[in-house]
Amino acid sequence: MTAVRRLLARARDEGEFSGAAWAYGGSSGPVEQGTLGTLSRDGGPAGEDTLWDLASVTKPIVGLAVMALVESGELTLDDPVAFHLPEYAGTDKAGVTVSELLTHTSRIPGQQPLYRRCATREELLDALVHLPLREERRVEYSSQGFMILGMIAESAAGSPLDHLVRERVTAPLAMDGTRFLLPERDHARAAATEDCPWRGRVVQGTVHDENAEVLGGVAGHAGLFGTVADLAGLGRWLCRGGGGGLGGSGSAGGGGPLAPRTLAVMTGTRTGGRALAWQAHQPPLSSGGDLLTASAYGHNGFTGTSLWVDPELDFFAVLLTNRVHPARTSDAIARIRRTFHNVAVTEALA
Repeated sequence: MTAVRRLLARARDEGEFSGAAWAYGGSSGPVEQGTLGTLSRDGGPAGEDTLWDLASVTKPIVGLAVMALVESGELTLDDPVAFHLPEYAGTDKAGVTVSELLTHTSRIPGQQPLYRRCATREELLDALVHLPLREERRVEYSSQGFMILGMIAESAAGSPLDHLVRERVTAPLAMDGTRFLLPERDHARAAATEDCPWRGRVVQGTVHDENAEVLGGVAGHAGLFGTVADLAGLGRWLCRGGGGGLGGSGSAGGGGPLAPRTLAVMTGTRTGGRALAWQAHQPPLSSGGDLLTASAYGHNGFTGTSLWVDPELDFFAVLLTNRVHPARTSDAIARIRRTFHNVAVTEALA
């Protein structure tokens, strides 16, 4: 049993999740990739084809689509919200820029359970328009800001967000299992998430994030499902620094989502511990662990998912769990992530 498998098996035995999938390696591919556990506490085994609710790992994938629109001239990082969304003209958010949304410096409050008072997509979108800005400009992690960012991307591209992400990001990287809105036939191979009091059921195959569910399952902040192989492919491409995509066999394919220069701007822009749609590695207590360099970046998902990349070390690590199953009460995933990345980078560089 490898050190990573042993670490994650112990966490599962302690009840922190029912299943896990992981991969780590570099630009040449994974050094190790595996799965363990079950889709739910009483479910079948998790496998390579298991679909994991990526939660906020959706944000950097949507961010890649946004940066592709920058490359194509369909928007700029300095575009204000109202330029693309006329309903925001005359509001306090009219002048908020795409860059501020990407770096969580927009002053749009985060952690807003709008679903509790908004029964429909239209009601929630209206609540976003009228959500007052914070007075102080600082980094505040804001899913609400990424909801708006997703709508800006749709307006700029003239395409629904799920189509845009598919065309600009997942298709070029052959991430064939990664998508919003799983068809009914795929629900059974999705990892279960919370036994949700709001829904009155265990969530499996539909989005865990409540605001995203009210929005119809497609949003800039959450909603994507993906497999460990797909996320490993993304990590490998990021280690390569952008450019051409990866074919299904893992060899260099056609055009990738972003040119190397665009990816360098996206991941190298640092504002208060944030890059453009990514979290910068900033110890102490970084979920990327203790051993990555200052060039590292990544993102976590509330459901127990993460992707971290260190271009200086030519290293990526994917960890996918359902740590909110059956409940979200434990915070042990924070330390599990740090220890996972410490072990993974040590093994990958050995």
